[in-house]
Amino acid sequence: MTEQRIDLGLTATAPASGGCGDGCGCGAGRAASTPAAQSPTAQTATSELRVEGMTCAHCVRAVTEELTALDGVEVVDVELHDGGVSVVRIASSGTASDDDLAAAIGEAGYTLAR
Repeated sequence: MTEQRIDLGLTATAPASGGCGDGCGCGAGRAASTPAAQSPTAQTATSELRVEGMTCAHCVRAVTEELTALDGVEVVDVELHDGGVSVVRIASSGTASDDDLAAAIGEAGYTLAR
């Protein structure tokens, strides 16, 4: 499987008024940063989650921040579908459980699609 990476340029911060300004309700005023992606190791497992409610780059940062905070998560890649169901791909060493991943998505303020 060939992996392709796209730099999303997610360096903007939330406006001083709180939130991202897109009216999406994401993280209202929370500081979010996107850690530098690392290359997955040879023992990396991949997961794909479908997430509802993401609308902007701030949403992507919030989800990425929560997921990369989990032990074992090495790479997070988000395919944003504004207002629809976004695809979040995760490469990890396998120490984060499915419940951990779902909880991180919830902590960021979003829900898994059924």
